[in-house]
Amino acid sequence: MTDVIIAGIGQTQVGEHWDIGLRDLAFAAIQDAIKDAGGLKPQSLFVGNMLAPNLSNQAHLGVLIADFAGLIGIEAVTVEAAGASGGAALRQGYLAVKSGLVDVALVVGVEKFTDKVGSSVDAALANTGDADFEAVQGMTPAAQAALLMKRYMHEYQVPADGFAGFALTAHANAVANPNAMFRKAIKLETYAKAEMVSDPLNMFDMAPNADGAAAVILTRRDLLPSEFPHPLVKIAGSAASSDTLALHDRKDMLFFDTAQLSAGKAMKQAGVILDDIDLFEYHDTFSIYATLQLEAVGFAIKGKGWKLAADNEIGLKGRIPCATMGGM
Repeated sequence: MTDVIIAGIGQTQVGEHWDIGLRDLAFAAIQDAIKDAGGLKPQSLFVGNMLAPNLSNQAHLGVLIADFAGLIGIEAVTVEAAGASGGAALRQGYLAVKSGLVDVALVVGVEKFTDKVGSSVDAALANTGDADFEAVQGMTPAAQAALLMKRYMHEYQVPADGFAGFALTAHANAVANPNAMFRKAIKLETYAKAEMVSDPLNMFDMAPNADGAAAVILTRRDLLPSEFPHPLVKIAGSAASSDTLALHDRKDMLFFDTAQLSAGKAMKQAGVILDDIDLFEYHDTFSIYATLQLEAVGFAIKGKGWKLAADNEIGLKGRIPCATMGGM
């Protein structure tokens, strides 16, 4: 089977894009990715999106974006996996090229939160949980994360500011990222005074709702010239896993089995071990999730993931740099 190469990338600024729609955001990222890949023409398009049907009244994004990008005729599908939609779309593009059925795949992740505000956004986000047993009770992702965080703090005796290191690291790294939404470092005092969202989760423990898009071109190495204007990145391993949707059905709510399984499979494919990893990009919609991923993958033992952030071990010069572009 062939190696899969990331030949081009594109990204918009993350922020409140009141003046443009979903298709415009996606197209901007696609243009940059195709240009970065030397003009390669994609045969398949995979669009990762979570909330367009709810917040933008728009489904069928694959065809919509292919049409707007001037790519009529290619395979075009939408991939939805809640907050992992972008990653799931990337995996589908990877599998398409890896199998040999597709020579060039275009993957774009796009989201637009700011067309709606308040309860309509909360209701849309609640739909990503179990509708019959969680959403109907008013459970939102933020409330769910707060419950996990509170239980974790109780189980492992974590102080009130124990998770501050995740926010401090992300904001410090965002300063150097021109596409980040908030390019300003914060201090511990700022974190401590932040408004509470759902006790003990404060506004710095969660990602802001924003608009943005990112795209990549995936292909085979033999389709590219021997000399390329920028470094090419090989996807050495890719894996995915799933768990029960409802949190209360999991055997251990404070351990992410799926992160352990998928990371283990990907590292095995790549022929690497944990000590070979130079940086780790976790999914930090909430600081408690970053903690649990660090523990599940093996960078920290259970109950100690937060210490990596508190001790600045996840900073750019730390033992395992994380959120290097500023996190979510």
